[in-house]
Amino acid sequence: MPTSRRNFLKTSVLASSLLFVPKFLHALDRQGLTRMRDSNGRRLVVVQLGGGNDGLNTIIPYRNDLYYNARPTLGIKPQSGILMLEKDLGFNPSMTRLKALYDEGHVAVLNSVGYPNPDRSHFRSMDIWQSGSASDQYVTTGWLGRYLDSNCPGCELPYNGLEVDDTLSLAMKGNVRKGLALKNPEKFHQITQNQLIAKISGEKANTGGSELDYLYKTLTETASSAEYLYQTSKVYKSGVSYPNTEFAKSLKTTAELINSGIESRVFYVSLSGFDTHVRQQEQQAKLLGNLSDSLGAFAEDLQKSGEFENTLVLVFSEFGRRVSQNASNGTDHGTANNVLLLGGGLRQKGVLNDAPDLQNLDQGDLNYQVDFRSVYATVLRDWLRADDTVILGQEFARLRGLV
Repeated sequence: MPTSRRNFLKTSVLASSLLFVPKFLHALDRQGLTRMRDSNGRRLVVVQLGGGNDGLNTIIPYRNDLYYNARPTLGIKPQSGILMLEKDLGFNPSMTRLKALYDEGHVAVLNSVGYPNPDRSHFRSMDIWQSGSASDQYVTTGWLGRYLDSNCPGCELPYNGLEVDDTLSLAMKGNVRKGLALKNPEKFHQITQNQLIAKISGEKANTGGSELDYLYKTLTETASSAEYLYQTSKVYKSGVSYPNTEFAKSLKTTAELINSGIESRVFYVSLSGFDTHVRQQEQQAKLLGNLSDSLGAFAEDLQKSGEFENTLVLVFSEFGRRVSQNASNGTDHGTANNVLLLGGGLRQKGVLNDAPDLQNLDQGDLNYQVDFRSVYATVLRDWLRADDTVILGQEFARLRGLV
């Protein structure tokens, strides 16, 4: 293989989609299955809030004196415009679009979601959430990647799971199948039209090396996926007004792909910047406003096309923040956090469990009420019709009747 090709493949953004798999796994590609197993037409959109969003200032316990005692300047007062929910909780004042969807019965709130022996490292905790593992396990595949393995064993093209970003997260990497990372179908298509890529994808490896054979095969599949996504995405162009932010653009791209009829069943988007150690209030309010307004536009887009009933949005962050504010009017790394679920097909809506218990803390941090893998198990089995025990490696109690 010429050096120029080798260097190109190492540095190209396409490298995030290449699968280096031993030859014995090629048998999976010969099974003749090219579509996902039946999920009843349902789709999952995962929204990752990177940096550790402060859950207590997102879903605010505005009647709890312990909250205000722990946050004398950072605690958000009711007169600041808290958007009242139920169980003495309220949305951050910047989350007006999400509050409107909540009032329409399209939002569910889970409090104190976490896992035993929590890790306060951004990287490690994010790995735990993305892999669906225990805190003492080190896993190299993600829960959504293993879903692709389980429900799409013969899918030859990687577009069944899409991450609207430049790189592919651990969450989307399976043992055999991976999702595909792209920011924009048109730009992604343009990359694959590069003459060198076109030449390589049109060639056939004759070295007999299993990894090289698979590299050529996967590059061809990536080019085919790019062509499919580009042509299909032309079917629908959104007329909904989205915020002028990168996160909103990612959701708009996701909505256009869904509304164009693309066969993908899982999507992954991210909003970063939540590591609010210093002067949190303004920074977080801006981020939560972006989250709320962007999800509001996304929901409107899907409602107009009739796809909102078939779409579930899961919003999470790798951990919450400590209960007490720090000396810099911010919060430090914590543990359990809230999870939001959004969609037209929710069977349970509103605040689903008790507010965080601020009286019984673990060294200043929240104790978790709900294991995040119970949320995953619920989404996998009850929404996507997948085998959650195979994908997660064991059985977790599901949240019955949620979706």
